[in-house]
Amino acid sequence: MHVPDGFFDAPTSVATGLIAAGAVGVSLQRASRELRETGPALAGLTAAFVFAVQMVNFPVGAGTSGHLLGGALAAALVGPWTAVLVMSTVLLVQGLLFADGGLTALGTNITLMGLITVLVGYFVTRALLKVLPRRVGSVVPATTVGALVSVPVAALAFTGLYSIGGAVDIPLGKLATAMVGWHILVGIGEAVITAAVLSAVVATRPDLVYAARHLQQDLVLVDADGNSSTVSPDRPVVAKPAGRSLGVGIAVTLLVAGGLSLFASAHPDGLEFVGAKLGFESAAKTSAVASSPLADYGVHGIGNAQVSGALAGIIGVLVTIVVGLAIAKLASLRAGKAS
Repeated sequence: MHVPDGFFDAPTSVATGLIAAGAVGVSLQRASRELRETGPALAGLTAAFVFAVQMVNFPVGAGTSGHLLGGALAAALVGPWTAVLVMSTVLLVQGLLFADGGLTALGTNITLMGLITVLVGYFVTRALLKVLPRRVGSVVPATTVGALVSVPVAALAFTGLYSIGGAVDIPLGKLATAMVGWHILVGIGEAVITAAVLSAVVATRPDLVYAARHLQQDLVLVDADGNSSTVSPDRPVVAKPAGRSLGVGIAVTLLVAGGLSLFASAHPDGLEFVGAKLGFESAAKTSAVASSPLADYGVHGIGNAQVSGALAGIIGVLVTIVVGLAIAKLASLRAGKAS
């Protein structure tokens, strides 16, 4: 889903850039409550984990592949406003260091993957949590459905943007059908990964899951006459110190980026596949940072492809943690000055 330079005209790219900037600005102001509960360290780790898992493309059939977008997962872990910052961090690092997604398309990518997937995924999650049993375990199926829905919605949003400022004139009906069709399959993979990751975290440290901490069991009060009443807790559970858990999370993230990513599918992703089939892939322009030492997720100058890819993944994880942590702390400082 990473949009390269050249797919959209300048006005559309500027417009999505303004939308993305506005979303990040609002998120910096509104993430304070979430960060008080989760802490900036968890936000940095979530950004790094999304970065790492996005390196692992999985096959979806017919010579194409997909990868985790991560918006719904991030929203469930750290809250929707912090998730927008997390996803923006990932896309910023990918665009600037790895030439993954165009620089003039950065606003488009943040809008599609860092805003729409987060909001749609979280909205569906919250809606389902209102009808599912009020327990921590309900977060997993609710977020799984949110993740599944968020991917084709983002693909449909891409089609909408293309109808406004697409570089090549193509039948929009065919574009919508192809984008949504393939990204439903990608969404299934997104749902499976989201369910697996969230299940593991909920089983071990549910207090580190933002969406789960608001699902405390109702209290049943019984008076002297045996009459009972139900009271819902007013305040969410506050996360306990998570030093050891964060250490495990970093280790797993490094393993994914430096090891599992080497087995990623080499097939083009859904957007590249559709672009080649419908004839607008030729509009793509080379990123301005294509000569970066880490472009295409490899360390230039290292001849062994596996070593090069592993080192690039590890470097990307470490950089993403630092940038994500810095942005989360910035949001906390802005909130402190505002209060």
